[in-house]
Amino acid sequence: MMGVRLIYIFTHDSIAVGEDGPTHQPVEQLASLRAMPGLTVIRPADGNETAVAWQVALERRDGPTTLVLSRQSLPILDRSLLAPAEGVRRGGYILAEAAGGKPRLILIASGSEIHLALAAREELQGDGIPTRVVSLPSWELFDSQPTHYRDEVLPPAITARLAIEAGSSQGWHRYVGDGGDILGVDAFGASAPGAEVMESFGFTPANVRKRGMALLERSGENG
Repeated sequence: MMGVRLIYIFTHDSIAVGEDGPTHQPVEQLASLRAMPGLTVIRPADGNETAVAWQVALERRDGPTTLVLSRQSLPILDRSLLAPAEGVRRGGYILAEAAGGKPRLILIASGSEIHLALAAREELQGDGIPTRVVSLPSWELFDSQPTHYRDEVLPPAITARLAIEAGSSQGWHRYVGDGGDILGVDAFGASAPGAEVMESFGFTPANVRKRGMALLERSGENG
């Protein structure tokens, strides 16, 4: 906050933290961290994004950085099929481009929810809906990018956008716009095994697909 280079590492970043009760679920903490002036928050999706995030934190000289990591063991994304993790340096990047034409739907996520977005993309592509997945691990880094780059990642003409994050939806509206939607958690939830909690709050490929289809119908882009 005072321009000092500090690096904080937080873990247990979402509602999938176990069976210690609903008040143990950190639904508000990401929003709280992002609200702190001068703090750069990075929530990586796999080991490669984490490595780049660590490099970014070491290279910063003008303020603190927080790495927000998952309790779960996350699979390594196949970068031979997806964009390089170096995109983390820009805060957000096109991880998986739409196949079969320009994107009609954009799924935006961070951290462990990236894997959910990619799984839902496969279902949507199977439905004939070209779907882009954007990894957005750091709002602060992304917002500092030139307008042309941000518009390349999130084209203003594509209004069907769904943000996916297992925490408070606060702040995501700036990226999904008036025509978009947010799959988040705005209340403390239930005490149960992590996978069950995630499913109960709708963090499944089927529900992401359903929410995405609803966006297309609402925008008149379902044909």
